[in-house]
Amino acid sequence: NSADALEKARFTSVTDKSFLGDKTELEIRISYDMNKRTISITDTGVGMTRHDLVTNLGTVAKSGTANFLESLAKGGDLNLIGQFGVGFYASFLVADRVTVISKNNEDEQYVWESNADVSFRISLDPRGNTLGRGTSITLTLKEDSTEFLSFSKLKELALRYSQFTSFPIYIYNPEAPKKEKSEDSSESSES
Repeated sequence: NSADALEKARFTSVTDKSFLGDKTELEIRISYDMNKRTISITDTGVGMTRHDLVTNLGTVAKSGTANFLESLAKGGDLNLIGQFGVGFYASFLVADRVTVISKNNEDEQYVWESNADVSFRISLDPRGNTLGRGTSITLTLKEDSTEFLSFSKLKELALRYSQFTSFPIYIYNPEAPKKEKSEDSSESSES
């Protein structure tokens, strides 16, 4: 989904030079927090409006995440890949809760949250516009899915499933030796 959002941003910027604004880098950033059991994937793509969140993600949640997961557990048809929302459903295989923060140039920044049942919540982000433009998805992992909370595992998955994307993917590695910072440097350890 991030690669698609970035491709839409690139395409739109060809005809509308002002579309990218100050956020000209088209990229994906992945980070994790072992203590909170979270993985965050952030892109600088087109982002989603409130309407997009309701229509796309809300429909996914309401149409039966639990039913989808139950079907998969029973060996259901996996040929659904490619239909909108299936990749999103898959997040609930490893996560108890999914939080999506999104900012589209045509709307405010919103927060969408669901815990894999039929309900979801959308609210205006009280922090305001922290993304500039794009989407950040945070998965709060189930206790039996913590094997994904490692740089090497995330790198392996990114290489396997994103090998054909033309956009850079940066994975924050909190285990890497910290670079010494100069007074005007704010670099973090990434690979």
